[in-house]
Amino acid sequence: DQAAHRFGAGPGAVRFIDGTFGPHAELEKAIAGFVGRPAARIFNSAYTATLGVGLTLTSKRTFWIGDELNHNCIIRAMRIANVPRERRAIFKHNDVDDLDACLRSVPGGIERVIVIFDGIFSMRGDFAPVDRIDAIVNSHHERFPQGVVTVMDDSHGIGAYGATGRGTDEHCGVAADIMTGTFGKAFGVNGGFVAGSAELVEAVRQKADTYIYTNPLGAADAAAALAAVRIADGDEGRRRLANLGARTAQFRAGLDALGLESIPGPHPVVPLLVRDTEKARAWVRGLFERGVLAVGLTFPVVPRGDETIRFQVNADHTEADIDELLAILKDLSS
Repeated sequence: DQAAHRFGAGPGAVRFIDGTFGPHAELEKAIAGFVGRPAARIFNSAYTATLGVGLTLTSKRTFWIGDELNHNCIIRAMRIANVPRERRAIFKHNDVDDLDACLRSVPGGIERVIVIFDGIFSMRGDFAPVDRIDAIVNSHHERFPQGVVTVMDDSHGIGAYGATGRGTDEHCGVAADIMTGTFGKAFGVNGGFVAGSAELVEAVRQKADTYIYTNPLGAADAAAALAAVRIADGDEGRRRLANLGARTAQFRAGLDALGLESIPGPHPVVPLLVRDTEKARAWVRGLFERGVLAVGLTFPVVPRGDETIRFQVNADHTEADIDELLAILKDLSS
């Protein structure tokens, strides 16, 4: 409220004219520190942030390699950056041996390779093995004049994953070179960001169309995101993260006890594999009628036979909430 009263509802201009206010700069400093990077730039969304990275890094001597289950924003980033088919490759989901094969097959004349992937895969709740990806990348780094650069969209990891909520980097113990992320998931507000080296962030400022030619977040949105980052970085954030982890573990253990199939992992996005379209629809309807919001994923969103109900545990859920949900699932599955 204070930021809106002081600066107005909107910025009134793009960043490089007179659309930059104090909360924008403070937020960029705060999120860079939170994710352990030297610098950051904020965008209107993680989607436009990832597009901006694509536009910044692409050249005629750049080769792109991505995970087959990457988010749509990553796929679009390569398309908008006009990366031709002969300068891109896809590796099997989280398969570092296939990534190694893709790197070995990069043609001559390439100066830089971009390896891009989600930190947390939002429909599955599993995570990229950043440490193993980094080891493979390092074994190829010297083959290319500008090396191999890793880019990770950790929109579902930041604030919810890792010992202190720093995301997939923290969980794996290795940092990607460039991170994109959102303030719209764990932080609960609007906007996205790119974080990395000072040189990279300056290049984004100068080259990313999705940064240059659009108004930024309003100052009030930036101030709200800044407050959320500060909460996540303090005692309250640690308490909320601890409860999130406990409730997620409780839910996953309960699914196992009921004999229901899910994809293993500690992330609060929990997919329940029902493997039948009609069952998925019936269960989602039954859950909703009992006050539970869950999302059914059926063909063509997922392949036939992989029909899923996606649950998302949050830090406000209580032990009683999870017990009630498990009781409902027991009833639906009986």
